[in-house]
Amino acid sequence: MAGVLAVLAVGGCGSPSPSRPASTTTPVTDGASVTPGPQTVRPEVDGRAPSGWVDLSTVDPTILVEIRYQASHNFVGRPVDGYLEPVCLLPERTARALQRVQAAASAEGYRLKVYECYRPLRATADFLRWRDTPDETMRAEFYPGLTKAELFSRGFIASRSAHSAGAAVDVTLVAVPAARQRPYVPGEPLVACTAPAGTRFPDNSIDMGTGYDCFDARSHTTDARIAGEARENRLRLRRLMGEGGFTAYATEWWHFELGGRSGYFDFPVARGALG
Repeated sequence: MAGVLAVLAVGGCGSPSPSRPASTTTPVTDGASVTPGPQTVRPEVDGRAPSGWVDLSTVDPTILVEIRYQASHNFVGRPVDGYLEPVCLLPERTARALQRVQAAASAEGYRLKVYECYRPLRATADFLRWRDTPDETMRAEFYPGLTKAELFSRGFIASRSAHSAGAAVDVTLVAVPAARQRPYVPGEPLVACTAPAGTRFPDNSIDMGTGYDCFDARSHTTDARIAGEARENRLRLRRLMGEGGFTAYATEWWHFELGGRSGYFDFPVARGALG
């Protein structure tokens, strides 16, 4: 989004993406991005990244990768158009900056985990289509205090995202050694993203006071209701990312931008889109 707070691009969206093989929706555990096995067929791509873009795992395989929009544990409850593989694609400059943050985090006993990197414009078109359906399958977890209509009328989902320029990442910190994380099971009972860490979905992130992609004011980095260890964790993440050159987004503790945009793109999230 600017996490999800700046996701929708209403113009320039591409055609629907081709279907993805089921084998790519693999949850993160204690590794970096998922590498397709020998029987996995790489999905066909209908667009290419500009030169100089990379798969983050080739720059730093120690950074955990859990691309939420490529699977079903997200606010729409299904894979989003344009996400063909669970990989983090970024300009090399951004990937190298994350590598430096990872080194600093490691010195303090943590690993970075990315939830979202580059986002194709066709994904924003998919969010618009979702807006116009009655589906509220994931409301109880991701927007428990709002109606679906309010996500748009109040500007929680807006008109542009730095993710589509490769200039933004959604990240958290995981304590070393990284705990294994159980997969989300579609249809399982949902718990509000604002619930205490011991009761909401067991992400292996350190406690940040809310879950990721939580449409609630408690996701604001310095919201007064977030205190103690969770507040310290948010400030630690902001400090580490800031020292690495990233700018925090005040209303989403997970969203950071590096800048240097050169346009918005619509190639799919897949290794085959790289040159």
